[in-house]
Amino acid sequence: MKPPRPGHAPADGDDDAGLFRREMRDVAPARPSNRVSHPASLPPPIPVQRLEDERAVLEELSRLAGGAEDIEIEEDHAYLRPGLPREVLRKLRRMHWVVQDELDLHGLTGDEAALQTARFLAESARRGLRCLRIIHGKGLGSVNREPVLKGRIRKLLARKSEVLAFSEPPAAHGGSGAVIVLLDSKPGP
Repeated sequence: MKPPRPGHAPADGDDDAGLFRREMRDVAPARPSNRVSHPASLPPPIPVQRLEDERAVLEELSRLAGGAEDIEIEEDHAYLRPGLPREVLRKLRRMHWVVQDELDLHGLTGDEAALQTARFLAESARRGLRCLRIIHGKGLGSVNREPVLKGRIRKLLARKSEVLAFSEPPAAHGGSGAVIVLLDSKPGP
């Protein structure tokens, strides 16, 4: 306990808390400092590689949009990269591989669908996925009830280097309103 100040005698029953309050009654809070308070966490990193990948996808789409009619697909419902055995296409048609992810393009315009498909393929390849389903619809809501996205998406798929094959799935898995895509297991350049 602190010795009493001159001229001040402690009263009986004074405790430390009472003495502390009495001693601090004339104390004023310190003025705020003239300093900047920095946030505790750093700003999130900028995903430079992802931004570069998206830019490359957009460039490729604009390049592909110029000559979308010059590619021929052997059959309207299937494509197999040259040099691969027909067995790959047969397995794909029979749903041999498990569909690991899917993209639904209902309600999108042709350009929006092409962009979403290119992004979906790039992201799926980056994640190491092999088998995908892309649902483009049968065109029942289109003018003249003809599919708009079906041909465009399939031509885009045939141009992509990471696509090994694609096929129209059985009716239980989307039929003519979808396409099953097999991607290369090796990452591209």
